[in-house]
Amino acid sequence: MALISKIRKNSWLLVVLIALGLIGFIVMDMTSGQQSVFGSSQTTVGDIEGKRLDWNQFNRVEQILYGSSGGEVFSRRNQLWNYFVEEAIIQEEAEELGLGVSRPELMDLQFGTNPSPIIRQRFANPQTRQVDFQQLNQIKAAIEDGSINDDPRLTAFWAHQEKEIIKERLQSKLSAMVSKAVYTPTWMAEMGHTEQNAPATFAYVKIPYDEVDDSEVSLTDEDYENYLEERSERYTNDEETRIVEYVVFDVVPTSKDSADLRAKVAELIPEFETADNDSAFAQRYYGIPPSGFVTEEGLSPVIADTLAGLAVGSVYGPYVDGNQYKAVKLVDRRMIADSADTRHILRQAQTPDQFAQAKKTIDSLENLLVTGSASFDSLAMRFSQDQGSATNGGKYEGITPGQFVPEFNEVLFVTGEVGPYYKVRTSFGWHLIEILSRSAAKTERYKTAYLQEAIVPSEETQTEIEGKVLEFIGENRDLETMRQAAANQGLDTEVSGRLERNDFTLGDLGAGQASRDIVRWAFNANEGEVSPELYAYQDPVEYYTNKYVVAGLRAKQSAGLPSVANIKTEIEPEVIKRKKAELLKSRIKSTDLTAIAAEFNTQVDTAQNVKFNALFVPDLGFEPKVIGQVFTMDNGSTSQPIGGNSGVVVVKLLQRPELGQANNIPQLRRTMSAPVRQQLPSQLIQAMKDNADIEDNRSRFY
Repeated sequence: MALISKIRKNSWLLVVLIALGLIGFIVMDMTSGQQSVFGSSQTTVGDIEGKRLDWNQFNRVEQILYGSSGGEVFSRRNQLWNYFVEEAIIQEEAEELGLGVSRPELMDLQFGTNPSPIIRQRFANPQTRQVDFQQLNQIKAAIEDGSINDDPRLTAFWAHQEKEIIKERLQSKLSAMVSKAVYTPTWMAEMGHTEQNAPATFAYVKIPYDEVDDSEVSLTDEDYENYLEERSERYTNDEETRIVEYVVFDVVPTSKDSADLRAKVAELIPEFETADNDSAFAQRYYGIPPSGFVTEEGLSPVIADTLAGLAVGSVYGPYVDGNQYKAVKLVDRRMIADSADTRHILRQAQTPDQFAQAKKTIDSLENLLVTGSASFDSLAMRFSQDQGSATNGGKYEGITPGQFVPEFNEVLFVTGEVGPYYKVRTSFGWHLIEILSRSAAKTERYKTAYLQEAIVPSEETQTEIEGKVLEFIGENRDLETMRQAAANQGLDTEVSGRLERNDFTLGDLGAGQASRDIVRWAFNANEGEVSPELYAYQDPVEYYTNKYVVAGLRAKQSAGLPSVANIKTEIEPEVIKRKKAELLKSRIKSTDLTAIAAEFNTQVDTAQNVKFNALFVPDLGFEPKVIGQVFTMDNGSTSQPIGGNSGVVVVKLLQRPELGQANNIPQLRRTMSAPVRQQLPSQLIQAMKDNADIEDNRSRFY
């Protein structure tokens, strides 16, 4: 009671305490809100029209679609980013328009007779290239009975695929709506009719730019600036860019590396020659085991003549073939028919249980044939899972050696006889095969096995070159000294094109992690700086380090039109060409084509029946400026000199017929609208992207 009395006397204290409590709650809420926003921004890959894309979500979908599969990771991430961007934009537009995909429609797109293009691509039978409805029906049954949940990866994949199908369907609906609005006015239809049906025939003289030596051309900054200004749309960037200058140190094998690799192959030859199992021996030493028989033309030219005189069982080598030391063993030599007719029944299999079941079915079918209970044609049509031949009774005619998988090929041309049935297991499943006939014509063919060693630098060589390059980096910490040091070693510095923040390809170095690392470094470096990191590139076949790269930042460029200094190297050939055109134009004094040809030691040529939309004219080449000029001229008139792609051209219009008014305007409209409608889906989605509010943070993550 005393406490309550005290509070009543000091009511202001209660107000202050409540206020402080409220302020505390507000501050705490504000703080937690900031932390939440800050935390989410740290994992936000992008924001598309207000829809956040989280890195965890992005990474999860990448794992669902690609898992640990090989391939170039940055290209697939780029495709995945485009998917998320397009999905967000399309969903927003579809909601505003009231478009959607119902559940029955979605099921039909997945399992119906006319499935989504995504299903057609992913569930096509590799043999028939038709949709594998059997596999789809199995998945449908698993979804309906819930057993699909036993495979979390398949469940996640299918859930994402449904989103892809919905996105594709909505995009198709949007494109169809816009396509209906495509209209060709009468005046445009008539103009198109004239362009297509009134081709021009003209005489011309072309003076190549080679007529002017480069030494005759002097360029000023104004020349570059004028060129850039006139072609601003072509060269303007929507985002900032970087230009990188780099030195490549190739890692090549030494003479000792080469000698050691040759000796490694040579040491195995005696054992290779006496090996009973050529396939096992070749596989044990990472060689090439014997497979089918090939003609002399199918052999490497390096050994074709040698094998013709080699005894069966003998080994020739070591020899150099491309970038490898090899030794070849002639396993067999035979005269083999040039073609054969056959028929077969295939029961497909992928797992051990499926192979066992397929074998039982083939055994039963063979028994029906042997006892005469059924015909091969009827069994093939009913039971064969090779749709390419089943409808024809399983028959294939005119098959050449090597056309089928090795096991099938071996029976068909080597071990089998015409008439009997053969049961053969291949990577596709179990086959029941009958050879119907073989051609009388035969060709000598060879079966070979190989030992091989790639001629690559040793680990010691790679380490030694790496040390030298690291020393190079330590001694050259700015771009100018890097250039000079490279020149002193006889190396050229190479210059990249304009690199955007998310690029992952660098000039001739191609795509990959190292190129991506250089781009990421460039967007955090200062002009003239040399990266302290050494960038290693791998050989795409042998997977050894085949080059080390030292990179420096040559230029930064803000969004917009680049400065002359930053783009001079890129546009210089075109500016030189333009200057040469001006010089040649000033030297042409006559309007007579024959006189011009004589003056420049060239000739007068004629182009016949050239249409307005011609991309290429024989002998003249790709010259859109010339074609455009021709269709503004009157018959018999001669043009002023035209600066084209490959030279200065003067033309005389010989004939362009006058056409009357077009009769079938509706048909012309349809004809002219068709290509626009074909291009519309890709152009529409690109236009939607260009107008969307997109925040791209990918470079923070990879």
